[in-house]
Amino acid sequence: MQDISTRLVNAGKVEAREFINTINPPLHRASTVLFDSYADQQKCNAGEYEGIAYGLCGMAAQNAFEAAMVELEGAHGCKAFQSGIAAIAMVLMAYTKQGDHILICDNVYGPTRYFSDKFLSKYGVEAEYLPSDAGAGVADYIRENTTLLFMESPGSNTLEIQDIPAIAKVCRENCVVSVIDNTWATPLYLNPFELGVDVSIHSVTKYITGHSDILLGSVSTNEQHWETFESCYNIFETYAPQEDCYQALRGLRSLPFRLKRHEVSALEIAKWLESHDMVESVLHPALESHPQHDLWKRDFTGSSGLFSFTLKEEYENIDHGPFVDGLELFGIGYSWGGFKSLITGGKFKRTNHYGYEGKTIFRLSIGLEDVEDLKADLGQGLEKLRK
Repeated sequence: MQDISTRLVNAGKVEAREFINTINPPLHRASTVLFDSYADQQKCNAGEYEGIAYGLCGMAAQNAFEAAMVELEGAHGCKAFQSGIAAIAMVLMAYTKQGDHILICDNVYGPTRYFSDKFLSKYGVEAEYLPSDAGAGVADYIRENTTLLFMESPGSNTLEIQDIPAIAKVCRENCVVSVIDNTWATPLYLNPFELGVDVSIHSVTKYITGHSDILLGSVSTNEQHWETFESCYNIFETYAPQEDCYQALRGLRSLPFRLKRHEVSALEIAKWLESHDMVESVLHPALESHPQHDLWKRDFTGSSGLFSFTLKEEYENIDHGPFVDGLELFGIGYSWGGFKSLITGGKFKRTNHYGYEGKTIFRLSIGLEDVEDLKADLGQGLEKLRK
């Protein structure tokens, strides 16, 4: 009989054929993946092996989530990341090199700007910021060394929308990679690839997982730009936690129903705020008052639960604490897209802000609570501010 140490090392192994046929993918915790034969291992050495060779290649849950995103977006390929900013950073590194010039719409997620200004600049990549409502006019900003143009439409604080098809067309004509952060709309309400975009990024943390308990990101590309991205991804041996990919895949199953509730509730609250005597403006692309409403109606098939508003001048330069702290149903916190409603507030510097310069912008993420309860909570909070 073999020694106990040998028996313990080899005990409890489940052969692949013994796995039952479940609806959801199995969860693997693995660094080492065993080859079936020496010949397979040699194929891997030669770069010819089609199977999974190592834990960093992504296990079943990650591969299943990525395959679902490819199907939803009509992409050529997708990779999952540990967070949204990790996905953004990989895109910016994959398509740039020393001496390149990139264009970024000014309403992007703050960490995107920070990564470009503080990290890429160290390696000789220059970032220039475009007006947040950019369109075909981006052609005037393109130089001989421009390699990438980054959109966020709408932006997650000030909600400006870019003319995505016009920008994508200019990028194609000038061999510039077009990228969009599509987190607000999700794959359900905007398909960037149908509009000519090359790369689509999602903070899966938000609506896709939907429960404020997962950090995850994704990058999908068209066929033309997949090889460049995949090569960079493989160099960094990036992978996403399997449990998180499993939860993201589960979140996708209910996304249409959750997102519709977010959409309907947010739009009702936005219209209610528009009529409130303390509110100056509501920044929601699905409202006719939004400066790029026509673009939203043309390119998007719905709206999510995130929007912003500003107060009238007499309520601007006072302590907003009584309003925000007085809310009972809205948590004060970053991120969004979960089941609980959230609020944040702050001032944002933008290249074009439609009169919002110097204004405090309150951002609401409308969750799954009853809409009348949310309106009542906002109403009592605003009354505290008035008093």
